[in-house]
Amino acid sequence: MDLGVCPAATCTAANGVNHGENGGRVCWAIAGTLCGGKVQGTMANKLGNCLRCDFYGQVASEEESLTLSPVLTEHPWRSSPS
Repeated sequence: MDLGVCPAATCTAANGVNHGENGGRVCWAIAGTLCGGKVQGTMANKLGNCLRCDFYGQVASEEESLTLSPVLTEHPWRSSPS
């Protein structure tokens, strides 16, 4: 099953956060990211898993202060408004 492109890769609202490109270094704050081969939910639903993620730990160790605020994005599984 092709899940498409992860919203973290295209979330321009998060560009530069934690010194990353688009949402690449703040994926835990972006709804609908792709992790573990499936679409993840909202930040509130997935944050527990994200806090145990090796990548999250790496970013946390490299940044003085970490962005934990949710980033609003369009959910990839919802159709665009007509």
